[in-house]
Amino acid sequence: MPKLRIGGILSIVCFCVLSIALAWAVALPLWLGDGINDARLPGIATAMMFTPTVAALMITIAERRVKTFLADVGLWPIKRPGKFLIALVLSYVIPLALILQAPLVGTWLGVFPGDLESFTVLNFVSGEAGPARYLLGQAGVIVIASLFNTLFALGEEIGWRGWLWVRLQPYGQLPAILISGAIWGAWHAPLVLLGYNYPMATGPWGVLAMCGMCIVFGAFLGWLRTYSDSVWPTALAHGAFNASAGLVSLFMVMGVPLDATRGSILGWSGWILPSLVIAVMISIGAFKQQRTKNLSPFR
Repeated sequence: MPKLRIGGILSIVCFCVLSIALAWAVALPLWLGDGINDARLPGIATAMMFTPTVAALMITIAERRVKTFLADVGLWPIKRPGKFLIALVLSYVIPLALILQAPLVGTWLGVFPGDLESFTVLNFVSGEAGPARYLLGQAGVIVIASLFNTLFALGEEIGWRGWLWVRLQPYGQLPAILISGAIWGAWHAPLVLLGYNYPMATGPWGVLAMCGMCIVFGAFLGWLRTYSDSVWPTALAHGAFNASAGLVSLFMVMGVPLDATRGSILGWSGWILPSLVIAVMISIGAFKQQRTKNLSPFR
């Protein structure tokens, strides 16, 4: 029996609709309960992370491509061992660079409550150990936490970078970056609209900010996917990002609230330098799919 092909654009639309619909279905108990104050939030947020993979599997079953699913989404085999290892190292470097540059730019622009002279918070939390020893310890914690986070981040990455990113490649570098990032950001809406990630945002502003952040960070994750021909580095980078996000508090004025829509990597000031890097990468074709059988748009 011939394989059922939903079709290029239609399959992408179906995947995006399914991912978002499943996310809302999983998060519904929070909307019917106490929102982000609900004790079930950690479990629901974790379950929500696997909805993109479920959506990708549903489309895969409809297309009768189950036998090639692992290869299609970059789970197995590891086709480029050398680049794969380099990508694993970059999976730590890129998230840390994105997170740490944001307070510098935001403080300079006056939208981030930075304390880059006294480092009061850092000195306070480091105590007798001292800032250097404390940061070294945090580096170890981040490595361990990122490995743990990878198991859950994989639930998202199989869908976003494993499945969607590859499907968007025929439409060009910029469309792939913008569409995959915007959909990823919109997928967060069930939690963001409750005040998660952007507690000071009202209405849709938090969702729009999340879309911006996901476009910027997602571009680098997409590059890791294309460079390594594997979804594992993107999952590790996603996990490292989640594990490192709290570092931003070490550079803030103690007790001053942060509007995340403006400052940190979650806000527009944190996207300026990364966007310039992305523009340069686009100009040299860094995001272009390598025309080999290893990275196919599932045609």
